Amino acid sequence: MNRITSFIFLIFIQSAGLKGQEILTVKEAVGITLENNYDIRLSKNDFLITQENVSYGNAGMLPSVVGNFTQNNSLQNSTQVQATGDTRSLNNAKNNNMNYGVSIGWTIFDGLGMFSRYDQLKELEKQGDFQLKKIIITRVSDVIATYYTLVEQQNLLSAIDSSIIISKERLRTAENRFSIGKVARLEVLNVQVNLNEDESNRLRQADVVQNLKINLNSLLARDLMIDFVVTEEFDFDEGLQLTELFDQARIQNPDLQIIAINKRIAELEMKNVRANRYPTVRLNTGYNFSESESSLGFVASSTSRGLTYGITASINIFDGFNQRRNERVAKIQVDNADLLIGQQKLLVETSIATAYQTYQTNMALVILEERNEKIARQNLEITLEKYRIGTISTVEFRDAQENFINAVSRFNSAKLQAKLSEVAIKELIGQVAL
Repeated sequence: MNRITSFIFLIFIQSAGLKGQEILTVKEAVGITLENNYDIRLSKNDFLITQENVSYGNAGMLPSVVGNFTQNNSLQNSTQVQATGDTRSLNNAKNNNMNYGVSIGWTIFDGLGMFSRYDQLKELEKQGDFQLKKIIITRVSDVIATYYTLVEQQNLLSAIDSSIIISKERLRTAENRFSIGKVARLEVLNVQVNLNEDESNRLRQADVVQNLKINLNSLLARDLMIDFVVTEEFDFDEGLQLTELFDQARIQNPDLQIIAINKRIAELEMKNVRANRYPTVRLNTGYNFSESESSLGFVASSTSRGLTYGITASINIFDGFNQRRNERVAKIQVDNADLLIGQQKLLVETSIATAYQTYQTNMALVILEERNEKIARQNLEITLEKYRIGTISTVEFRDAQENFINAVSRFNSAKLQAKLSEVAIKELIGQVAL
């Protein structure tokens, strides 16, 4: 019995079929995700766009310089009657006019709206940074959840492999007993049916494992057919404290930070709207060249060049009360942003409290199911020995065998659920749950 059971549980620890495959750790999976995942890469580019948009020119603080060039030509049949009564006529009279130069315009005052717009651009950059962090945390959490789901299913596959070894040993024992006339052919057939059932379960379980590998490769944005082995142990963070989680979430939760930035943007937008009450002052200057020719006229040609400069100012006197309406709307938007902060804070804390309670329950189940798995294993060893000496029936042995597989399944499921609860908590507080 010792040789058989030792071999069985060695299979449970490391399946012989996995030999030679790549071992992928959870940290390696996270590293590949950060480098390859399309959602993360797209979000990084979006953040780069917000960084590029933060400029004085985009806020309207800098002058604009424009180069101008125009040329107009015409051919006309012209007749002119002068004041003296003389008539002048010319067919295909050629006229042309050319202007070119540089003009500069600079808004030097717009009710301080340009400063509000610049501050908005900086807040949008911060918002893009937190949105990138949110995408990273979400996608990494997805990878970790898929990884440990694969660990659970791979461990269950190993347990089924060990069950198949047991069923084969049972079949060999039953055939030996049948050959010496101790049991009927029916017992051999029953054992064969059990073995076929185990092998059928293995095919289904192997399909589950392979599909999870494909899903994980997809999240890693790499070749879907890359085969690998995941580590079989679950690592838990047992130092989680509810009050500390609340404090960390207030500082690190991306959703809370994004909503706080939205409030700041709304406040700046209100300043920008109020700026429309004040006059807008703009400086204008330029240097222009002008040349013209006329085949028929008092002036045959002319040329001019020189500097132009001036100042324009405008102020909104009455616009149908739209200014007052816009200011009221902006104030309501600020109030809404403040309400959303309180709403999101309550939602996050509720989610953390729920996830923490689930985490504690699952950790207790891990301890309980671990004890059950050890008991089921001991029971299987004793039952196997009794079956070999013929003191129990095939049905009793099969019950012990199925109890062992069920115990292993519940133990791995409890570990997975505890890990998923931990991942959910870390995602809520804005951390990566390695």
